[in-house]
Amino acid sequence: MLEKLVKQTAVYGISTIVVRFLSYLLTPYYTRIFGQETYGIVTDVYALIPLALTLLTMGMESSYFRFSAKADQAGGDVVAAKRRLFATTWGVTSLAALLFFAAVVFFRGSFSRWMGAAYVAHPEYVVWVGAIVLFDVWACIPFSRLREQGRSLTFVGFKALNVVLNVALAFAFGIAGLFASDFGVGWVFVANLIASVVTWGVILSTVDRTVPRIDRALLAAVFVYSLPLLVGGLAGTANEFIDRQLIKYLVPSGAMAQLGVYGAITKIAVVMMLFYQMYRLAAEPFFLSNFKKSDFVAMNAAALKYYVMVSMLIFLGIALFRDFFALIVGRDFREGIFILPVVLGANILAGVWLNLSFWYKREERTSLAIVVTGSGLAAMLLFGGWFIPLWGYYGAAWARLVSETVMVAVSWWLNRRFFPTPYPWGRIGEAVVVALAAFFAAEFFSARAGNIFAGYAFNIVLFAGYALYLVRREHIDVAALLRAAWKRK
Repeated sequence: MLEKLVKQTAVYGISTIVVRFLSYLLTPYYTRIFGQETYGIVTDVYALIPLALTLLTMGMESSYFRFSAKADQAGGDVVAAKRRLFATTWGVTSLAALLFFAAVVFFRGSFSRWMGAAYVAHPEYVVWVGAIVLFDVWACIPFSRLREQGRSLTFVGFKALNVVLNVALAFAFGIAGLFASDFGVGWVFVANLIASVVTWGVILSTVDRTVPRIDRALLAAVFVYSLPLLVGGLAGTANEFIDRQLIKYLVPSGAMAQLGVYGAITKIAVVMMLFYQMYRLAAEPFFLSNFKKSDFVAMNAAALKYYVMVSMLIFLGIALFRDFFALIVGRDFREGIFILPVVLGANILAGVWLNLSFWYKREERTSLAIVVTGSGLAAMLLFGGWFIPLWGYYGAAWARLVSETVMVAVSWWLNRRFFPTPYPWGRIGEAVVVALAAFFAAEFFSARAGNIFAGYAFNIVLFAGYALYLVRREHIDVAALLRAAWKRK
């Protein structure tokens, strides 16, 4: 059964890498045509959008997976039960998004003043972003349905359409000179909105003539499951974006410029985020299916071990050669490249506590999500409020790392207390320690090497040595693993 997760991760992974690579073409492009402060607006907006999406989807994605599995288990007219579930979850999220957009349009002046001077001069930015959120939410549950049905290629194909269209429009607008107009960075949001509208239009072809219709009795049952996920998700998403807001409001001077640099450097961690995202896309519906407890425990323990090992390999691949990755962004943004290892570490920990969260979603104890993400948010506010005024975006990176560490610690304690899982912490810790030892050895050698090529040669040896260590330590049959990932049943 673990092979199924490997295969699904590979399908989502290879496709997502291609799609996200196209999306990240916008980072080197925007950081070369916009200054630090203007790109700070892009960073700011795209940090806030996930918060709106989390609020308006209300935890319904995980609820859809869980209640679909229940329908399979209950038997009877499974197709009708799943159709009713789909119509209800799609209906309530669509209604919420429509009400949100109406509020954004009506109170756009107030929203603009809250977001800062750059938006007061262009309140239409807020409306365009509100429209992006509207169509993205309308498409969210249909996308979840594709994942639940195992239609990963269709899922990725539609996501690819969105990204390709967005990138193509962005470059077209740049060639047309629109970014130099008075509307300026607003054209970034126009390109995104057009892509979102088209994506919503094409995904309607997959809904099998189902229309959003809320079954109140079913919605009440779903809300019991999803409401804690909503609260926990809001805290978790706030934890992911609050570092940007703290930079904006706590840095004494040049806040938007620092925000732009911070946003650009976090984008360089693209490979780590791609791995995290493809793992989440495959693992969430996989682990929320109706496995026996013994099977779930064994697979979850093994999955975490291999997730951490692959993550540490990616960490070394980026951190040891971060000067090359710095070329992704414009010259004005490369000054912040030194924070990249810290950002990568935080991203790894996000995947660890994601894995540690599957048990309470499976057991329908979703209120524990509030404990986990709430503790992370509290840590982010505490350490962000302390570090950021002192160190700027460097402090934001460290505050994020501390926050993710706290969430892992709380998740570990909850698992030990309520759902003991035999995670191989010894092996996991060993893989982390060996990777960090290789990283610090590279840092030590680089500081003393008189030749940059000698430094890179040493780093290549360290990276290859760590990869070989993982293969030998875990007795990994690489050829068999690749066959399992690509073999189609």
